[in-house]
Amino acid sequence: MVNDTHLDLTGDPVSLTAALVDIPSPSHHEGAIADVIEKALTDQAASARAGGPAAVEVLRFRNNILARTRRNLPSRVILAGHIDTVPIADNVPGHRGVDTHGKDTLFGCGTVDMKGGDAVFLHAFAELAASPDLTRDMTLICYEGEEVASEFNGLGHIHAEHPDWLRGDVAILGEPSGAVIEAGCQGSIRLRVTAAGVRAHSARSWMGVNAMHLLAPVITRIADYQPRTVDIDGCEYREGLNIVHCEAGVATNTIPDEAWMFVNFRFAPDRSVDDALTYMLDVLALPQGVTYTVDDAVPGALPGLSQPAASELVAATGGNFRAKYGWTDVARFSELGIPAVNFGPGDPAYAHKRDEQCPVEMIRSVSETVKKYLTS
Repeated sequence: MVNDTHLDLTGDPVSLTAALVDIPSPSHHEGAIADVIEKALTDQAASARAGGPAAVEVLRFRNNILARTRRNLPSRVILAGHIDTVPIADNVPGHRGVDTHGKDTLFGCGTVDMKGGDAVFLHAFAELAASPDLTRDMTLICYEGEEVASEFNGLGHIHAEHPDWLRGDVAILGEPSGAVIEAGCQGSIRLRVTAAGVRAHSARSWMGVNAMHLLAPVITRIADYQPRTVDIDGCEYREGLNIVHCEAGVATNTIPDEAWMFVNFRFAPDRSVDDALTYMLDVLALPQGVTYTVDDAVPGALPGLSQPAASELVAATGGNFRAKYGWTDVARFSELGIPAVNFGPGDPAYAHKRDEQCPVEMIRSVSETVKKYLTS
């Protein structure tokens, strides 16, 4: 089915956000929104060419839409945002109303995570691509598959097959950050810790080995753990070690012969994955009969705010910034040696919620800041 939605990229970024929200795009179903964005950017590129030399290049790769200027300006800024959302929860189409504080607000799936950020970047790219005020070349990346497993992430596919599109001096991800720069991100390791016991009737428990009891000292060490706080580039990162899932049990009259739990370590970006795993295992001190497997491990990203292009972005926002605790795709850019920050409209606490919502004022504020940075 062809989507005949027309996106006005140079109009109001709030209206553009609303239009994007009304195009359903849960992960693995980004085709319709990719089609609409591709057409809007292609039309914009044609308009730019009509007014002078070809300055904008557009590429469609799977359901990733990429566009860039080629004006030989002193630096290049990557503006990246994912176009997929979590499954819709009766919140598409969206609507505009007031929140509990009486603020003008957009409601709907993706308003926060992260069609508000997408709209800001699309609007800035369209307005400035051919503008004499632009002081930095731009690469815009609207990518698929962020909300699901890493193997589906569009940035990973772009890196593998079109790596030249991921070259720049700084990257801005439109992830919701409350309109404040959230720099870098923490890494994450998730271990599946398993205890092997011996099953027995609970009336004759001495004949068995309770697997859950084998985990008890490990659970105690995790509960007693005092997390580290570390300052990097003025950003305070707070680590955390937690049990996030635990299972055991055969029947209510049976000693369990297996018990397992997921243990998640969120670590500051001054640790590598290997260093973090070594440290984690030292803290857990797994006893005999308890083993582990790595279920997931991703590196963090250093904030890189001392880099000129990043420090200029901080200055454009009035010097306000903080650490990003959760993992985001800034880590992908960090691995490429590109300083990256999260900067987008919306309170991340509303991401993925049925009542997902973003204040209109926040979309406009981020939009003005991004344009100010790109023309300063």
